[in-house]
Amino acid sequence: MAVFGIFGTETANVASSVYYGLYALQHRGQASCGIVVNDDGVFHAYKDSGLVNEVFSGDVIKSLGLGQLAVGNVRYGTADTKDRINAEPIVVNHSKGKMAISLDGKLVNGTDLRQEMELQGSIFHTGNDAEIISAVIIKERISSASIEEAVSRAMVRLKGGFSLVVMSPQKLIVARDPSGMHPLCYGKRDDGEYVISSESCALNSVGATHVRDVDAGEIIVFSKEGVRSLREHCGTKPERLCVFEYLYTARPDSVIADFSVHLARKRAGAILARTIPVRADVVIGAPDSGIDAAIGYAEESGIPYGLGLIKNKYIGRTFIDPGQNLREDKVKIKLNPVSETIKNKRVVLVDDSIVRGTTMARVVKLLREAGAKEIHVRSTAPKFLNPCYYGTDISSRDSLIACKHTTEEMAKIFGADSVGFLPVEEVFNLAKDGKCKGYCAACFDGNYPTEIPTKPAENKYDRKISESKE
Repeated sequence: MAVFGIFGTETANVASSVYYGLYALQHRGQASCGIVVNDDGVFHAYKDSGLVNEVFSGDVIKSLGLGQLAVGNVRYGTADTKDRINAEPIVVNHSKGKMAISLDGKLVNGTDLRQEMELQGSIFHTGNDAEIISAVIIKERISSASIEEAVSRAMVRLKGGFSLVVMSPQKLIVARDPSGMHPLCYGKRDDGEYVISSESCALNSVGATHVRDVDAGEIIVFSKEGVRSLREHCGTKPERLCVFEYLYTARPDSVIADFSVHLARKRAGAILARTIPVRADVVIGAPDSGIDAAIGYAEESGIPYGLGLIKNKYIGRTFIDPGQNLREDKVKIKLNPVSETIKNKRVVLVDDSIVRGTTMARVVKLLREAGAKEIHVRSTAPKFLNPCYYGTDISSRDSLIACKHTTEEMAKIFGADSVGFLPVEEVFNLAKDGKCKGYCAACFDGNYPTEIPTKPAENKYDRKISESKE
């Protein structure tokens, strides 16, 4: 999931800017997207299931009109991609005015909050956490002096990993959970507009200069009076940025916590070359997230890097496809081997992660069919051993291959000569030169930064994706 927002004081075509920002963030969610434009307090919204360029035609963008503020979202998280009801941003009307909210992340107490508020008379129309958060904010807004005070009071009740953009008729408020699990930053354009984004790569796409990251627990208010930071929640919990952002989720040209995602992935590859060496003739990367790491592996090991797999650029990320059958169908047309690179060669295949193993088995088979003599699989992520409750869709240990098989058994299942994973202790060194003070690697080491849900993740409100990457 990803959030994006624009704040300006002059009327402009903010919908187009949000469109390009969401386009740059498409890798974070392919199920649905939406944009809400604020024109002097009048909200114009459009959202639907599908990719950004499918949902937003030129006529749709035009229909949103001009405005001063806007907020957008790309999302994955519903098993039925044709169900547009869960698309964001969420727009609500209440006694103190209107509000639009866009969320990146997941609550661990969302089910409890929903049940509590339903017993108090609240009515929900979607199965996503953004609507639950909006209900909590509205409840606090009734007795608060301002929308930002309501957001601050609501954050006391919200548990989990989240980045928020909240738009009122006059303000844009951004907030990041006290552990800072999901990235959030803002920039400024020459025309004076402020731009908020889940990743810095989207700032570049709309001509904004990166100002800084939103700190863990920080609330920032953008209004006609300027930019104001509220820090009462900062430092209340240890910082725990999701390390999977560096390994897979973020785009390689993004910078998170003042450290390049590209360099973090190269470092992961170099660590693999040192800790799990192997004799080989060529190093290749699984597009796209494995390429940077493969380059790092090649540089560290001295084994030449080669272009071994070509990705169909019109096929999206299989990690966030809602359903195993759909994902496997796409794998068949997503990758094609370059036989000139791998034929009769001992190949090191570097990928970003191995979750369920079905994709890896397919890729190894492709390389074998193309003539590879040996195939040594290396994962820049450690073994996935635990579910994630904060937005990365790994919901159960039952489907994680590393929970069922040893490394040697996995090699046999994949048809590979060897399999190796990044040592879990090394994952904290990938961006050690950045400004982040700590990382969440609970999916690898089980060290959760919050309490975990007492109710199953697959509840009656949200038909969560049951299969993820592989």
